Amino acid sequence: MLTKVLPLAAEGEEVNPLLPHTAEIIFGFVFLVLLAIAFAKVVVPKFEKAYADRTAAIEGGMNEAKQAQAEAKAALEKYNAQLAEARQEAAKIREDAREQGAQIIAEMREQANAEAERIVTHARTQIDAERSQAVASLRTEVGHMATTLAGRIVGESLEDEARQRRTVERFLSELEASDSARQAVGTDG
Repeated sequence: MLTKVLPLAAEGEEVNPLLPHTAEIIFGFVFLVLLAIAFAKVVVPKFEKAYADRTAAIEGGMNEAKQAQAEAKAALEKYNAQLAEARQEAAKIREDAREQGAQIIAEMREQANAEAERIVTHARTQIDAERSQAVASLRTEVGHMATTLAGRIVGESLEDEARQRRTVERFLSELEASDSARQAVGTDG
């Protein structure tokens, strides 16, 4: 039965099931060469193209990333420079504000001093005027009281205006002299 199943094998030869027939080897080899040629012509260029595209995309992405990184670094440097400039400008503005504040304070002090001096001068003038008015009023009252008192002491009427003035002036002169003498004794002692 073996002979009927395997017609290629010679009658006395034993067939090795692991070894293929020569025709199958030749057909397999030709098919492998054709497959390799087709693979080399069609598939390999597509793989190469895909590989080149992928490489270009990766390199382009890396270049874009480097460019973006360089732009970010430049923007950061620009931002830092602007920030430093803004800080300097803020410091200058603060310094100007301090100077203006000091100047305003100095002007306000000058105005306050001038106003205080004006108020003091006005008050002194008013005090002098009131003192003069008080002295005049006191002289009149003291004179009237002195003439009345003198008239009672002397026993005669001092109604004469000229005599009344002389008496008042003499009385006030004596009072001023006695006050001056007391002050001189008080300051010397």
